[in-house]
Amino acid sequence: MLGTAPTMSVPATPARGARAAFRRPGDAATVPPGYYEVLEPLLPQVRKPAQYVGGEHNQVVTPWLAAQTRWLLCYPDTYEVGQPNQGIQILYELLNERATALAERAYAPWTDLEALMREQGIPAFSLESHRPVWAFDVFGVSLPHELGHTNLLNLLDLGGVPIHADRRTAEDPIVLVGGHAAYNPEPLAPFVDAAVMGDGEQVTLEIDDVVRAWKAAGGSDRRQLLRELARVEGVYVPAFYEPRYTPDGRLKQTVPIESGVPTIVPKRTIQDLEEWQYPQKQIVPMTETVHERFSVEIFRGCTRGCRFCQAGMITRPVRERRPETIQKLVEEGVRNTGFEEVGLLSLSSADHSAIGPVARDLADAYEGTVTSLSLPSTRVDAFNVTLSNELSRNGRRTGLTFAPEAGSERMRAVINKMVSEADLLRTAEVAFSEGWRHIKLYFMVGLPTERDEDVLAIADLGIKTYEIARRHGRANKVTISVGGFVPKPHTPFQWAAQDSPEEIKRKLSLIRHAIKDHGGLKLRTNDPEEGVIEGLLARGDRRVAAAVERAWRLGARFDGWHEMPTLDTWRQAMAETDVSLEWYSHRERDEKEALPWDHLDSGLEKSWLWEDWQDARSDKQLDDCRWSPCYDCGVCPGLSIQHDTGYTGGFQLPVLPSHLGGKDTLPTTPERYASGG
Repeated sequence: MLGTAPTMSVPATPARGARAAFRRPGDAATVPPGYYEVLEPLLPQVRKPAQYVGGEHNQVVTPWLAAQTRWLLCYPDTYEVGQPNQGIQILYELLNERATALAERAYAPWTDLEALMREQGIPAFSLESHRPVWAFDVFGVSLPHELGHTNLLNLLDLGGVPIHADRRTAEDPIVLVGGHAAYNPEPLAPFVDAAVMGDGEQVTLEIDDVVRAWKAAGGSDRRQLLRELARVEGVYVPAFYEPRYTPDGRLKQTVPIESGVPTIVPKRTIQDLEEWQYPQKQIVPMTETVHERFSVEIFRGCTRGCRFCQAGMITRPVRERRPETIQKLVEEGVRNTGFEEVGLLSLSSADHSAIGPVARDLADAYEGTVTSLSLPSTRVDAFNVTLSNELSRNGRRTGLTFAPEAGSERMRAVINKMVSEADLLRTAEVAFSEGWRHIKLYFMVGLPTERDEDVLAIADLGIKTYEIARRHGRANKVTISVGGFVPKPHTPFQWAAQDSPEEIKRKLSLIRHAIKDHGGLKLRTNDPEEGVIEGLLARGDRRVAAAVERAWRLGARFDGWHEMPTLDTWRQAMAETDVSLEWYSHRERDEKEALPWDHLDSGLEKSWLWEDWQDARSDKQLDDCRWSPCYDCGVCPGLSIQHDTGYTGGFQLPVLPSHLGGKDTLPTTPERYASGG
C-alpha cells in the first residue's frame, strides 16, 4: 500500500463500450467524473503537489455540457517544464474562444503520483476540471523533442485510452501530435491517430470543425473521421500509409494505402502573424516553472541557415510581427498576468528588423517599474550593447548568453554558423567593459567532419574570453557549456552519423584537460548518453516503435531527466526488439536512401538539403537569404510566401558603441524596416 486511501470512493472508470454518452455534443452528454476530491488526500505524499491543483489565474473552465467538442491539450512532461509552452497557451486560447469548444490541459504526473494513481485507480486527468483523458474528443500532444515519447504512451495508458491506435473505437479520443518532433512521427506511428506539421493555429480550428461536424452527424465510424482529418492540409494519418523496405533492410518508400490521401503531406504555414495575436491572457503558474515570464513571439522562422538547426529549417519563412503589435501584446499581457519579466521570443530575437525601436519603446514604457525585458535568444553577430543596456534598464547587468556552437572557424563554416572569433571576442570586450559580469558560451561536439583541433578550439575560445573577462574585473565569470550533437530530420545533417557516447566523452575530456590550468573558467557538460535515445527517435522509422513500447513497458519515463537514467532500459528494449543503434544513429546515409520522413513535406527540397550537406563537407558557407539571392530551398515558392521581414538589405545592428568606433544610437525603424512603420 503506497498511500493513504482517499476519503471518498474513487469514481469507477466506465467499461469500454459504455463511454459514448460522455462524448455526445452539448447538453446531450453525460458529465464525466472529476477526480480532484480523491486526488487531494494523496497530494501531501508527493513532491511539488501544487502542480496538480489547477486554479491558475487566466485558466478557462467551460461547463462540459456547453461544448460540442472537448480538447485536452498535453505537454508530455511535468507541469514545471510544460506550463510555459507557448504552443499550448496559444491553442488553449484559440479553442476556448470558440462558443462550441472547450480546451483543458494535462501534464505528466511525476512517478510518485503515478504510483499512487495506479494504486487507487485514478486516471490521468485534466488540470482544469480533473476529468479523465478518456472522456475528451481530442487528446492533442505537443512534442517539442523526442524525449517525451514514452511519457505519451504512459499518459494514454494511465488515462484509460488504448496505446495502439488500431484498438481505439469511436468512444476514444483522437490522439493528435504536433510540434517539431512531429516532423518525423514514424517511431510513434502505431500509437497516434494523426500528426500535424507546421503552424498550429489555423489547422487546429479546421480539425475542430471536422470533429464537430462528425459528432453532429452522429459519428460512429472512427475510420471515416480519420479519412476526413486526412483531407485537412497538414494532417498526416499514419494508418493510411505503409513503409516498404529493400531486402537489405533499408527503407525503400512510404506509400499511401488509403485512396484519396496525399502522397506527400505538406506542412501548414500561416502567412500573417498579425492575424493571430496570441497569447493575450497567458496562464500564470501556481508554482515554480522553468520560465516565469510573459512571452511574445516577435517573429517566426529563421533564414540564417545553421545546418544543425531543425527549428531554423522547418519554421521558414521568416514572418515578423509589427512593432505596434508587439507593444500592444506586451502591454495587455503584463496587465493580464502581472508577470515582472517579458520575453521577446524568436529563434534570434535581435534579427527582428525593428528590434531597436521595439526595445527602446518598451524600455521607456516600463522604466522605473519592476517589469524587465529579455531577449532569450541572441546571436553574437547580432548582439548590440546599446540594445542590451536598453533591455536591462530595470534590472542588473548580470549575464549574457551566446551560442558560437563550434570552436574553430572551419567548424563554424561547416555548420554555417557565420560568427567569427573576432566577433565573439569583440562582443566580450564590449560587454565586460559596459558592466556585464558573466558570459555563457554554448558549444556542441560530435559535429560532422569534426577533428580534435576543432574540439580543442572550444577550449581556446573559452580561455580567450575568460582572459578578457579578467581584464575587466577579477570577479567576472565565463562558463562554457558543451553538449553532444544529435542529427535531426529535415536538416542538411540528416544524413550524418552521430558520434557514440564514448567518442563524445573522449572529446569532452580533451576540453577538460585543455582548460585545467584556468580555474576560473567553468565547464558544464551534458551526459553524453542523453543523446542516445534522442538520436534514435529523431531518425527512426516505424520499426523503432516496438522499442518505444518495450522501453515504456520496462519502466522508461521522463527520458530527458537526469533523475531518471533510462538508457539501460532502452538498451534492453532495443535488444529485445532487434532495433540496432548502430543502424539508426551511428551510420551515414547516402543520397539514394529513402528517409522515414520523405513523405512529409517541410517545404525544403531534399535535393537542396543534399547540396547544402555537400557544401558543409567542403567547408562552404551560405549567406543569410534575406539579403542574398534565393538559394531555391523550396520553402517560399512552394507556399507562395516570401520572407516577411521588412529588411532593406544586409542591415544589422552595429556591434560597437561610439567609444570603440561604433555608434550608440539604435537604428530607427525606417533604417531597418522597409515600410517605415
